[in-house]
Amino acid sequence: MNLQELGWNHFFQQQIEVSDLELKPARVYRQDVNQYLLITEHGLLTGTLPGRFRKTALSKADLPTVGDWVLVSTIEGGEEHAVQIERLLDRKSKFSRQEAGETIDEQVVAANIDIVFIVSGLDDDFNAARIERYLLLSRDSGALPVILLNKADVCSELEKRLDELAPVAMGTPVHVISATDKQGLDNVRSYLQSGSTCALMGSSGVGKSTIINSILGFDRFETGAVREGDGKGRHTTTFREMVEVPGGGLIVDTPGMRELQIWGDSASLESTFDDIRELAQQCRFNDCRHESEPGCAVSEAIESGSLDLLRLERYRRLQSELIHLASQQSAAARSAQKQNRRKFSKSIKNRPTKRD
Repeated sequence: MNLQELGWNHFFQQQIEVSDLELKPARVYRQDVNQYLLITEHGLLTGTLPGRFRKTALSKADLPTVGDWVLVSTIEGGEEHAVQIERLLDRKSKFSRQEAGETIDEQVVAANIDIVFIVSGLDDDFNAARIERYLLLSRDSGALPVILLNKADVCSELEKRLDELAPVAMGTPVHVISATDKQGLDNVRSYLQSGSTCALMGSSGVGKSTIINSILGFDRFETGAVREGDGKGRHTTTFREMVEVPGGGLIVDTPGMRELQIWGDSASLESTFDDIRELAQQCRFNDCRHESEPGCAVSEAIESGSLDLLRLERYRRLQSELIHLASQQSAAARSAQKQNRRKFSKSIKNRPTKRD
C-alpha cells in the first residue's frame, strides 16, 4: 500500500517541516505494551516512544494511538524493523471518551478516522439511549457517524426498533444488517474507499468483530457468543487494531466499552439533540428551563406527543454530565498549572548562580 492508500493526504503533508525530511511517515495500526506496531508504504515496523514524549505529554491524549500518523527514525545498531517515534502529527479527527474510572483525562480510542460505525445489536441488548451517547461522541470526533443495526436475523420486531431509533438518529444513516447471514454488508462496504479509515464502536456482543471478519472474508478477529436473557457479550477483542480491507480502505476494531463517559462540549450535545434545540428557540423566554414556564415550546411538544419526555430527560442528563466534566477539567487544569509553577520555581531556585 502506498501512503495515499494508508490515508495520507494534504492535511498531513503540510505538517512536514524541513527538519523532518530525514524522517519517515508511519501509521499506528496497533499498540502493544511499550511498543507501537506501525505500517508504512515499505512494510511493517516496530516503534518505541522516547522518554521525552511521556515527560512532555500533558495528557494520555498527547501520546500516539491507533490511527495516528507519526514520523520515525531508524535506530542505529537496532533491529532491522525497529524505529523510534520522533513526532506525532496533528490529527484531523479523533473519537474520544473520558478515561474509565476516577481519572479526569481524555482517552483517544481511534484517530484520523473518516467514518464511525456505531454498532448495536437488534437482540435483547438493543438500547437507543446508548446509541445516543455514541452519537454525541461521534459528532464531536470530526468523523461521519453511521449506525449499523446488526443481528437482523434474530429480530422479530424490526419496525418497533426503527421507530424507537428514529428520533435519536436525527438524519444519521442507518443500515440494518446481519453479519452472520452476510445481509446488508454491501452497504457497509460502500463506505470503505481507498484511503478511507472506518472504526467500529459499540458494546460487547454487538458483533463488531463478526462484521469485520465477514467484510474481510476470513476470521481475522476472535468472536464470542452472547448470554441468553440479556443479549450481553463478553470481551473478545481486548485491543484496538487497524486492518486493511481487500478492495480498499482500512477498518479499526475496538473492544466493547463497559463505560462510555462523555468527553465533548455543548456544541456536540446541541447537534445530537437538534430537535430540542430548534424547539427551545421558539420558547417565549431565552432562559427557559422547559419546566413550568409559560410559552415553553418544548413542554408543548411533550404534551402534544411530538417530543418524547424520555428524550428530554436524556438531554438534561447529558447536559449535566458535560457541565460536571467542564468543572472537573477546569479544576484539573488549575492543579496542573500549580504543579508547573512549583517545578519552574524549583528549577530557578536550584539553578547555579554566576560568580564574578
